[in-house]
Amino acid sequence: MQGPLTCHDPGVYDNIVVGTDGSETAAIAVQHAVALAKAGGGTLHVVHAFENVALSAAVMASGGGGMAVDLNQLSTGLKENGEQIVARVAAEARAAGVDVQTHVVTSDPADALLTIAADVKADLIVVGNRGMSGLKRFMLGSVPNRVSHHCPCNLLIVNTTT
Repeated sequence: MQGPLTCHDPGVYDNIVVGTDGSETAAIAVQHAVALAKAGGGTLHVVHAFENVALSAAVMASGGGGMAVDLNQLSTGLKENGEQIVARVAAEARAAGVDVQTHVVTSDPADALLTIAADVKADLIVVGNRGMSGLKRFMLGSVPNRVSHHCPCNLLIVNTTT
């Protein structure tokens, strides 16, 4: 016979990390994370990660006849877009009665989820099973796949295909 459980009740999570890029598929994963946080009274950590455009890509674009790119302005725009995305998600979660913290970071999305999960001592990371497709997915890898191999806590991969 096993002894009593030493951890909190299974299915009740104190800190839940969810990533979003603002897409409809990400919204499905966010809805699951909000429901779990509400049911267990946990804190939801909403993460939006973006990567800055590399200087080499900007040079190639302008050298190839493309218009000149202001990297600072582009980075600022990416960050502001991310802040708008997490603010929308946070407002919806708060309206549902969930405690929310937002995180907008310049990083690879999988790395951002893993780092924030470790920082906040997350019990659960929630990600969607679909997001990027085509060449971008091939080059960067699947976020759920990468997170699953390095996750410091439980992981819920939500079926976001409709």
